[in-house]
Amino acid sequence: MADIIIKNAYVLTMDPDAGDLKNGTVVIEDGKITEIGEKTKESAEIVIDAKGSVVMPGLVNTHTHAAMTLFRGYADDLQLAEWLQGHIWPAEAQLKAEDVYKGSLLACLEMIKSGTTSFADMYFFMDETAKAVEASGLRASLSHGLIELWNKEKGETDLKEGKRFVRAWQGAAGGRIKTMYGPHAPNTCSDEFLAKVKEEARRDGAGIHIHVLETEAELNAMKERYGKCSVHLLDDIGFFGPDVLAAHCVWLSDGDIEVLKERGVNVSHNPISNMKLASGIAPVHKMLERGVNVSLGTDGCASNNNLDLFEEMKTAALLHKVNTFSPTALQARQVLKMATVNGGKALDKETGMLKAGKKADLIIVDMKKPHLIPCFDVPSHLVYSARGSDVRTTIVDGKILMDNYRVLVLDEEKVMEEAKMAAEELVARVKA
Repeated sequence: MADIIIKNAYVLTMDPDAGDLKNGTVVIEDGKITEIGEKTKESAEIVIDAKGSVVMPGLVNTHTHAAMTLFRGYADDLQLAEWLQGHIWPAEAQLKAEDVYKGSLLACLEMIKSGTTSFADMYFFMDETAKAVEASGLRASLSHGLIELWNKEKGETDLKEGKRFVRAWQGAAGGRIKTMYGPHAPNTCSDEFLAKVKEEARRDGAGIHIHVLETEAELNAMKERYGKCSVHLLDDIGFFGPDVLAAHCVWLSDGDIEVLKERGVNVSHNPISNMKLASGIAPVHKMLERGVNVSLGTDGCASNNNLDLFEEMKTAALLHKVNTFSPTALQARQVLKMATVNGGKALDKETGMLKAGKKADLIIVDMKKPHLIPCFDVPSHLVYSARGSDVRTTIVDGKILMDNYRVLVLDEEKVMEEAKMAAEELVARVKA
């Protein structure tokens, strides 16, 4: 007997070998998808009638700073230096562990309600984020942020904490939590330190999450210090590989893209954050053309200001159309692939498409909404018309986290109220 059967749905599998089913059934048992077809002979305790809805893989957010939900709208419309030095860094200096827990839990709630089932996160007090993930039922790849700043003693302390976190939480929450090393960026960590991080990650069999060439200032600083850009520096020290998740990658040359392709590096594209901070436009179309695995991320709420990957998909598609002056650039199904298949490949290789044997991380999108009628093309609608608020059901590891818009795993009102209070108290400490 199966655990869950979803029937009467448009099934967007994202499986290139299977295609979509206009009226299909998905069977879930023991946390995995066991069958996809038009009908099933199986029975289950829970049967969901998804008529008028789309069943699709849960979205994968490959770059976040979850606890920064507490900074949502705190310092908008500022120059990057003023934003960071005058507002964000002083606020982060006042963070307490309980703030990170409450902010991360708010992020998890927001993601559950908007269709994200898995995310990659880099921040501080990461035990608290891990506890939030554990409580929420989501899947996550977590890393403690390492910012050495050419200070050997600080680097040793950071790396020790990063290593402790990796080993303490790897495989936790029934396997829903994976851990990574999180060196901040090549312009905030020395090449010697980055080489040490790579060595530790290799020893632990852990991935690496890092910011790469987010800004032109980073590009110029690296050339001045090393005579080469971040990509070539990282390549020269043997840092790159399929275990690396590189966020942003805005200021890339054609040669840089070739390096990323050859080394199998995974890239997280964060269009809204890059636009809001005026960082630039990543050459996503070139990366995809050359076979680089490009996924989607939101970045933190201080520079987005939400975690809605549906909004991120639409923005990505439109940004690259206008940037290339081509309305055929970054088409709907291609963007959907970035948010599902490519994200799954970057983080765990067990999610991102609906296929027998894959983990049961999926969402049901309600298409019976005024802004979704009529519907001539489902992938097009999901990218250009749908919103995170159209997600009616969220399932991770075969467990229903939200059913028919009702979150089952968290007390919504309590999570929101506690995060609101934590944010207000944090800002009060900064201004004191």
